[in-house]
Amino acid sequence: MSVFIDKNTKVMVQGITGSTALFHTKQMLDYGTKIVAGVTPGKGGQVVEGVPVFNTVEEAKNETGATFQSFTFQHHLLQTQF
Repeated sequence: MSVFIDKNTKVMVQGITGSTALFHTKQMLDYGTKIVAGVTPGKGGQVVEGVPVFNTVEEAKNETGATFQSFTFQHHLLQTQF
């Protein structure tokens, strides 16, 4: 299955208030991506880079009509000693 997005695609960013997602959100906005919502549980009502933040994907989709999601995960290095 192919995924087609264009300049009219309404995008939501999950974890938008985290540093990694915020970095990529700024890049996408600069490129012209139509980001209509961000999702971070417990941070609904905030606005990040002009993008409204919602507590759940369901809220974001219902309020904005977003049709595409972006997931960004921060990588952590775990160190153990033996």
